[in-house]
Amino acid sequence: MLDIVTTESSDRDILRKKAARVIDPTASEVRALVSEMVEAMRVYDGVGLAAPQIGRPIRLFVIEIGGRVSVFFNPKIVSYSEETSVSEEGCLSVPGQYFMIQRPRSITMEYEDTDGKVRSIDAEGFLAVVLQHEYDHLDGILVIDRFMNQK
Repeated sequence: MLDIVTTESSDRDILRKKAARVIDPTASEVRALVSEMVEAMRVYDGVGLAAPQIGRPIRLFVIEIGGRVSVFFNPKIVSYSEETSVSEEGCLSVPGQYFMIQRPRSITMEYEDTDGKVRSIDAEGFLAVVLQHEYDHLDGILVIDRFMNQK
């Protein structure tokens, strides 16, 4: 079972680093990591999990919403709405704490899927929040940073 890196972990510095591009999303070791991440996300009762949160500095995250698992390699947010919304966010790396965070209400994200194909997703509401939250992890940004910068 994968351990979650928290702000209290000795290896917490990985949470603050920009993650490296995944060269081959189809590689067997990458596929195995995705399976382990999905399992860990479920065990820790999360909605999403980014690779840096389990000590892997690569641009990968998984989410599960409505029983559907999605995998995102090398994501890039290509557009944000000007309209914003505020919602409560928690984070497996900041256990037991919740923060009211303002984010764009909708986004468009490009990413590679598990076959290495470039895809695009338009997201709004809860899905947009989850995608932005996990994307932040790939750039070394934590929910506590978003909260502190809003004050």
